[in-house]
Amino acid sequence: MMSYDDLPLWSAPFGLTLLDTIRMRTHINVLDIGSGSGFPMLELAGRMGRSCMVYGLDPSEDSIRMITAKKELRGIEFAKIVRGVAEEIPFPDEYFGLIVSNNGLNNVTDQAAALAECYRVADEDAQLVLTMNLPHTMIEFYDVFEETLRELDLNDEIARMHEHIIEKRKPVEYLKEMILASGFAIHTINVDGFKLKYSDGSAFLNHPFIRQAFMGPWKAILPAEMTGPVFNTIEQRLNQVASDKGELSISVPYVCFDCLKQKK
Repeated sequence: MMSYDDLPLWSAPFGLTLLDTIRMRTHINVLDIGSGSGFPMLELAGRMGRSCMVYGLDPSEDSIRMITAKKELRGIEFAKIVRGVAEEIPFPDEYFGLIVSNNGLNNVTDQAAALAECYRVADEDAQLVLTMNLPHTMIEFYDVFEETLRELDLNDEIARMHEHIIEKRKPVEYLKEMILASGFAIHTINVDGFKLKYSDGSAFLNHPFIRQAFMGPWKAILPAEMTGPVFNTIEQRLNQVASDKGELSISVPYVCFDCLKQKK
């Protein structure tokens, strides 16, 4: 559970953009969907102040325990973490003046259903702020992955790799249309990004966060007997890239949507 607390290092760039986009108000209820280890939920509670109540929603029992402990440690009274999923938000209609999700809606089973629920629980003129990473996330790795698979004639695995990418990372236009269809108006769309830098491919592939969050799904793309050969080749090639360029730089593009509820 405690290793999961490193995840804000990944989510912080998204979250800083999200926090800059929020229009701070008093006397509202706030919902953070996919609260993880408590960022930005607990930061929001500190910034919104005592007149607001900030709720976090997450399906993980580990997240519930971690956020509850952090809340008590920091003496944050006006925040509460609730176990649940975005497709069935356990709150009444028009309850929230602000709803946020920091790279959380990428991971729900049904994004359209989750957005419909956001619309239901948003009060009149509520703000919805969403950040999501985009299909070209870690393109430097995926290009080498695909090149390796192609050389081994693993064409079905290439197709599965692309399915894996699009399952979690939708294009901006797709997300835009889905948000509009849910009933929200989009005020701004901010596309940005950052770099994850490593000394070489070995450091990248063995980084604790990469091993925890990404390596399992990457290996699941492959036949078990090919996992070793494929990733050994990928590691060698990424090491060569780092040697040629002086470091390994991995791109993480993301989008921030600033939305307002409008009457249907």
